[in-house]
Amino acid sequence: MKVKQILIGIIILASTLSFGQFEDPVSVSASVSENARAGEVIEVQVIFSIDRGWHIYGMEEIKNGPIPTSIQISGEAIEKQGIIVEPEPNVSYDEGFEMDIPHHNGRTKFIVPIKLKEGIISGVITLTAKATYQSCNNTICYPPMDQSVEVDLIVEPGEARTDRLNLVEESKIAANTNELTSLDGAIAKGFWSFIILAASMGFLALLTPCVFPMIPITVSFFTQQGETSGKKPIKNALVYALGIIITFTLLGFLLAVFLGASGANQLASSPWVNLFIGALFLVFALSLFGMYEIQVLQKLRNFSMQQEKRSGYIGVLFMALTFTLASFTCTVQFVGLLLVAAAQGQWFWPMLGMIVFSTAFALPFFFLAMFPQYLAKLPKSGGWLNAVKVVMGFMVFAVAFKFLGNVNLVWGWGIFTHDVVLAIWTASMIFTGIYLLGKIRLPHDSPVNSIGVGRMILSLLFIVFGLYLGTGLLGCPINGTIESYLPPKVESESGIVMTGEDTAVEAQKWFSEMEDAIDEAKRTGKPIFLSFSGYTCTNCHWMDANILSQQEVRKLLEQFVLVKLYTDGGKNHRTKRQYEIDRFGTAAQPFYVILDGTELEIARFQGMTRNVDEFVEFLNKGLN
Repeated sequence: MKVKQILIGIIILASTLSFGQFEDPVSVSASVSENARAGEVIEVQVIFSIDRGWHIYGMEEIKNGPIPTSIQISGEAIEKQGIIVEPEPNVSYDEGFEMDIPHHNGRTKFIVPIKLKEGIISGVITLTAKATYQSCNNTICYPPMDQSVEVDLIVEPGEARTDRLNLVEESKIAANTNELTSLDGAIAKGFWSFIILAASMGFLALLTPCVFPMIPITVSFFTQQGETSGKKPIKNALVYALGIIITFTLLGFLLAVFLGASGANQLASSPWVNLFIGALFLVFALSLFGMYEIQVLQKLRNFSMQQEKRSGYIGVLFMALTFTLASFTCTVQFVGLLLVAAAQGQWFWPMLGMIVFSTAFALPFFFLAMFPQYLAKLPKSGGWLNAVKVVMGFMVFAVAFKFLGNVNLVWGWGIFTHDVVLAIWTASMIFTGIYLLGKIRLPHDSPVNSIGVGRMILSLLFIVFGLYLGTGLLGCPINGTIESYLPPKVESESGIVMTGEDTAVEAQKWFSEMEDAIDEAKRTGKPIFLSFSGYTCTNCHWMDANILSQQEVRKLLEQFVLVKLYTDGGKNHRTKRQYEIDRFGTAAQPFYVILDGTELEIARFQGMTRNVDEFVEFLNKGLN
């Protein structure tokens, strides 16, 4: 219980004080950002510097909870103190108090607005900031402590300025976490608010790039399923959707328990997992071309058909697991928050959130799994249905190299590079168009004596699209969404990164280590723009190609020290991943934070956006 921890803390504190060796894990400093005039409102910044592994509690009074943090500014020149602006706290389950407790780690800045009395004499006045707090780690809690620091404020002569007369209830630097992605905020609003948030994030996750490759995979797999007699399309589709929901939820929780908050992301970004998925898709594509029947799945079917009402479900569940692994990296914006909470000992809300999120996420794929099976059962579906399978086979073949490109990046093969994968995609699309014209015949194809108008137009679209992709090999810019599926251009040793598809734009310098960025920020006085990214993160590549490459964004980024930390591969990636979890309470990719030269957080932006103005607003917030 927490009482025991506090008693241990008191005993340790008493012993250390008696020998003069006690060191408070928390230090407090205070400052004012500008001069003021009599009668004006001024903001006092109170900064808590907390040692690693320790925390203090939030300002909210919690019944039967810990001592909350409080701040009081005093001085003869003060008329009134306004509402203190507290940065968004981290919330985790506290075993001692047996409840979720908000707390702060690292460097934390509070904004305390105060109003000066009218008629005070100009000159230097001294204010006193008194902070009361309780510091704890995983083992002990010290009793409440007080620290008082003095702040010198210069009072200028002159009339009070009209825009500085009223105490404001919010600061421009107030809570930086978007309410939409605040797990604790949704929980605090109640059960249905949390359900709506989880479902809406599930539907929004369908718009992320990782999900699109699974569309042809799903359609092609269930087209084959529909050709098997005795199959029931609705049951198959339901098993597939339930398989996604169950594997998403259980696999996420197991990984969070055994590998920590980033466990799901670690698995999805693993080169071994990506190699397995890429190889599986290649095998599946060749099967769609008619090269062979997948005998392993056939044996599984024969085994399961011997058991009542279970025919083919093992293969369907296997595809559901593949879907889950392939899409994990694009769902971490919300799922990452849930898994961080799960890794910290919470169960009910993360489990509920995962189930609701994955249900919304799986719903469209229920219909994608059902319709191809009905199409396969239509009379005289053999000829055109085989053409559909072959077209899907070309698309699955192309998708396989997205995952092999991920392996190439993490292991540094130098084989499936940006241009190599783009060349494979170009050839795949052109070959698809030629096939639709009947110029290529595969083992199960019927002779094509004539083609319809629709097939001719579709063929033309594939050929034109292939030629368009081919222009990228000649140095022409191609669509940013397509770029996000390709392996990014590799960074040089100097830290120079080509962002976006326009190689004519001058490259920007990105640091790859936090310490180097901090040194540069102190030298130049610029704020730090920190990007948590991943070699295998499609959403990260999408942001690089479509948002960070925009001219307006690039101009703003020139005013920052840029640092990109890869959390799924490369030098010290495990340390960088743990830094994101410990410091910011998330394992999301991409995740952007703006810090000052002392690592004090100014603003954060979690996840991807398709609205460049939204990202520009975030950057301006950091600069202002």
